[in-house]
Amino acid sequence: MLCSGHLLLLLNNQLQELPYHELSRLINLRTLNLHDNLITSDGLPDEAFEPLQSLQYIYLANNKLSVAPQFLPHTLRIVDLAANRLTWLYPLTLGHKPGLRSVYLHNNYLNNTGLSFDAFNGSDAVSTLILSNNQLTYVPQNLPRGVVRLHLQNNHISRIPKGALSSQGRLRELYLQNNNLSSEVLSRPTFSKLKSLEYLDLSNNNLTEVPAGLPANIVILHLGRNRLKGLPPERLSRVRGLQYLLLQSNALTTPGIHPEAFAHLRSLHTLHLYNNQLDGIPPGLPRRVRSLMLLHNQIARVGLNDFAATYALTELNLSYNRLYSAHIHRLAFRKLRLLETLDISGNRLTLLPAGLPTSLQVLNLQKNQLNALSPERLVNLTMLKELHLAHNRLKISSISPGTWHELHGLKLLDLSFNELSYVPPDLPESLEYLYLQHNRIIVIMAETFLTTSNIRVISLRANRLLAANVSEVAFADLKFLEVVDLAGNPEPIKTSVLQAGHQAQTQMGT
Repeated sequence: MLCSGHLLLLLNNQLQELPYHELSRLINLRTLNLHDNLITSDGLPDEAFEPLQSLQYIYLANNKLSVAPQFLPHTLRIVDLAANRLTWLYPLTLGHKPGLRSVYLHNNYLNNTGLSFDAFNGSDAVSTLILSNNQLTYVPQNLPRGVVRLHLQNNHISRIPKGALSSQGRLRELYLQNNNLSSEVLSRPTFSKLKSLEYLDLSNNNLTEVPAGLPANIVILHLGRNRLKGLPPERLSRVRGLQYLLLQSNALTTPGIHPEAFAHLRSLHTLHLYNNQLDGIPPGLPRRVRSLMLLHNQIARVGLNDFAATYALTELNLSYNRLYSAHIHRLAFRKLRLLETLDISGNRLTLLPAGLPTSLQVLNLQKNQLNALSPERLVNLTMLKELHLAHNRLKISSISPGTWHELHGLKLLDLSFNELSYVPPDLPESLEYLYLQHNRIIVIMAETFLTTSNIRVISLRANRLLAANVSEVAFADLKFLEVVDLAGNPEPIKTSVLQAGHQAQTQMGT
């Protein structure tokens, strides 16, 4: 327990009732923290807080209250009643408190009956109201006019009564995810009065279309995990300040996305369309989009002009689709001069795509069917730092001489889970991390790492190496070497790698 004239800390104890006779003498108390006790409603009489007319902060979270205190001081600024068993709030529990700013009621058992219409009367300055993880079936009415952050996620909300949000002109963040909302109950006026709204989360509901009448100032709109099948041209046209649009895990099809659906979204820089039913690149992509997530769809083709207008892209993810090398146009990426990260893993590629942007820093192609590497496909990629080629069908004979010649900035090369019989020669001098685990490598010769003097980590786990076929000379001049992983080979392999008094970490095993 910590007690001063203004502060009393009784958190993390076994209290079952409030010692209110002792509290009554603390008339100057401003903060009372009773977090994480065993206090029940029977142990918290209504008169417990009457003498505390200076109290501003009360923390009663993680107790066993079934009914909130009937009377709390009108001086309160923060009330935390989260993680109890509350089923009922009295009008004067939170009402008529002009200085009240933050109310935490999440993780309780409140339904709309237990949260009365006048629960916040006279407390219009509340700016943070957390009602998530309760049993509400509709958005409460008569909410504080000054609320800025309203959390209603993880309830059972299936409707928003007419006018329920019409007075919340200051609301900036509205969380309604993980409820039972359908498009039929969201009319055009539902959100139209929320002129200050910047964040709206409607994910994991039952929406079949984008709500109408969305406020113009929304910056982040989360509509993932619904049942959206299409994007008409007019639904997003008013939300011109939108920067993040999250539409993952719906039922969107390529024909269902109108070419003008994104036409007015000039600030949109992040678009998530993954885990839908797209069979092609959607038309009319936002011109200024920088991060485009199209993974886990059914995209089978990338045409000449699919990315012709998205010149600002820095991150493009096309992984886990149905792409074949022959169906990616050789000039498909010609306009993407700012692209830094390209992920095409989990497709059916046999060759690296042609015409890769010279701006690339990360290229992810694991879990394809790559069976050849040639310098022509990696030409001018001098800024490439990471190349991920794990889980393919690469053999030493399928890697053409000079393949790595242009990769002057490459720091990480992942060739694990391929069919290599020895370490590829002439690797870039810049290389620091080399992953070759789960190949068929049978020998490490003295000159194997001759070109990679900056290497820090080498993984040779689970190959076909025998101790007699591993030359310690191969590691002798690698001054920055930190890890050599030789575990999982047919027999234990021990190496002694001393570099300027520094013992490199060598992992051994069978």
